Amino acid sequence: MHIRTMAVVMFAACIHAAMAQPAAGPHKALYMYQGADRDARVLAGAKKEKQVVVYTSLNTKDSLPIAQAFEKRYGVKVELWRSSSEKVLQRAVTEARAGRFAVDAFELNGPELEAIYREGLLEEFYSPHFKSLPPAAFPKHRHYAADRFNFFTIAYNTNLVKPNEVPNSYEDLAHPRWTGRIGIETGDTDWFASIVKFMGEEKGLALFRKIAQQKPQLRTGHTLMAGLVASGEIPLAATIYNHNAERLLVKGAPVKWKALAPTFGRPNGVAVAKRTDRPHAALLFVDFMLSPEGQELIKQANRVPASTAVETNLNKFPYEMIDPVLVLDEAQKWEKIWSELFLKGQAIKKEAD
Repeated sequence: MHIRTMAVVMFAACIHAAMAQPAAGPHKALYMYQGADRDARVLAGAKKEKQVVVYTSLNTKDSLPIAQAFEKRYGVKVELWRSSSEKVLQRAVTEARAGRFAVDAFELNGPELEAIYREGLLEEFYSPHFKSLPPAAFPKHRHYAADRFNFFTIAYNTNLVKPNEVPNSYEDLAHPRWTGRIGIETGDTDWFASIVKFMGEEKGLALFRKIAQQKPQLRTGHTLMAGLVASGEIPLAATIYNHNAERLLVKGAPVKWKALAPTFGRPNGVAVAKRTDRPHAALLFVDFMLSPEGQELIKQANRVPASTAVETNLNKFPYEMIDPVLVLDEAQKWEKIWSELFLKGQAIKKEAD
């Protein structure tokens, strides 16, 4: 994902700003059905529908094996349309406004799902796998559910950072020893906003002014940042996805990650389209993504599954979720402050999903 360009954020935030709860669609009864024959009914309907069209921001390397596993298990074809999260949002909205409803299900980043929900294009649904998801996986309106998380942690090069120097708090990042030695991802303004609001704006902004005085190195891309830490070009990264650091760690790179409190994560979720000709296939797909098999495939891709039914060390710490509503509705404010602190007022470069 990334907290997106200002034009797209404002476009999404203004969509139906004052709209009421969207009216139920034609498939609400099916999507919420919890009878004993629910799974058999969904599978039988999906087989008749024969395929499911999924719009996703998950890269092809990770999404294709999931699609192939789904097809092998159920005999239902998956047609993936993969692009950046903001382009998926634009396509879904443009198609719907033109009266074209081609997509059946989404696997997408939280803020874009929230914007699509505001357009009235999603429907609330039930899955038997909800019981294995933490409360943080659901927005209040429950029109999507997280299937994976991107957690912000620090990461450091073990050859360059001594054990007694590893920060234990965000305040430790303001220590003089880190002058010029910290890396920060250029577009992580939603992480910044979440921490500041958690701490309280006066205290939080004071801390980030001190961190800015450390002259951190700004780079675009979390995968790139992890590689720079592993190579030693940047001794410590303050904003890194822990799964990116873990991928290098298991390959023997001199890098470790650590969760600082509060640890924030970006939710990535699944949702079903309100208007579709293949509602059973849509529901079967999101069921699969949230099932132990689907969650294990997410884990095998070195990502963080949302389900507590899948064992991983990548979520064994207290965490908070970045609120997609915050990303949509307050982006202009926080991007402006961030740019003034770290980019000398320049435009924020965005990482592709």
